[in-house]
Amino acid sequence: MDMTLSGLNPAHFQGHVDGKDTALYVLVNKNGCELAVTNYGARIVSLMVPDKEGKMTDVVTGHNNIQEYLSSEEPYFGATCGRYANRIAKGKFTIDGVLYDQLAINNGPNTLHGGVKGFNFHVWDAHQIDSQTIEFSRISPDGEEGFPGNLRVKVVFKLTDDNAVDITYHAETDKATIINLTNHSYFNLSGAGDPYIGDHLLCIDADYYLPTDDTAIPYGEKSAVEGTPMDFRKLYEVGSRINEPFIQLVYGKGYDHTYVLNKKHPGEFAFCAECISPKTGIVMDVYTTEPGVQLYTGNWMTGNFVGKNGQRYPMRAALCLETQHFPDSPNHENYPSVILRPHEKFESHTQFKFSTRK
Repeated sequence: MDMTLSGLNPAHFQGHVDGKDTALYVLVNKNGCELAVTNYGARIVSLMVPDKEGKMTDVVTGHNNIQEYLSSEEPYFGATCGRYANRIAKGKFTIDGVLYDQLAINNGPNTLHGGVKGFNFHVWDAHQIDSQTIEFSRISPDGEEGFPGNLRVKVVFKLTDDNAVDITYHAETDKATIINLTNHSYFNLSGAGDPYIGDHLLCIDADYYLPTDDTAIPYGEKSAVEGTPMDFRKLYEVGSRINEPFIQLVYGKGYDHTYVLNKKHPGEFAFCAECISPKTGIVMDVYTTEPGVQLYTGNWMTGNFVGKNGQRYPMRAALCLETQHFPDSPNHENYPSVILRPHEKFESHTQFKFSTRK
């Protein structure tokens, strides 16, 4: 393939990082949708879906080549985040009475997205199963970034014929450890490069969210969304309340919070969120087995660099819906457990499904 639908040149993703080859892989479904992924960070680089007029539109932010990803001020674009996505307070946690306190402090006083060299900075082994499916895998060695246990992990991306990006995660360990995996795609359903997601309509199936301190660590107890600008139980414009003097929004310069999804039973694969661009009519429905979703509205994006196709990504030019367990779960006994033990299998399933409405 010479060029992808999104204008990317696969040759520009051929490189060497830590002695391993990087590449771009392109999945195409029967409708002509296209998902481009790279094994550097097991990440989504572009996603082409039709708008209400049938025009193919790239709905995720990203870079033009491997070099830009290596030096990016936004290292999480489209990436698989782990070993522990989101934050762990003060870089420490305890399992079975054993204290692990060697995690990197890389986000204020806390550990974020696995540390200084989380999963997003590694080259994964790639195995393209068919034209619509690819598997990325790696072994995270015992002690990597301070986490215990040799962790075998794989992520499978499938572009389905009903225009969904289907992501499944699998992991096994030889020693009790913690795990929390997510995909960190930054979406703009008006097209990557559109400057503002404030006009997007968003609904999240959650009666509660986790309020945080000013370092984005949850206090512990969940809080009702009712009567607050955190309420997305019906469709609201993302920007309609984002600048209100509500302390949680002040702390994060916007939304950067975990929503506690309404679940009939733990682990069920169920509706999570819906997001709509009024400009393109593109609708994204999110389904997941995870107990939470982190809504992040790109509050720290700067527009300082040029991304794909000469586009810049200023503040709030994209939003993330990161399906996951809760931040700092190892330090909160009342949160769903993130401990994985030998002979257990970690499995997680998330789907981003695209359609249109006029």
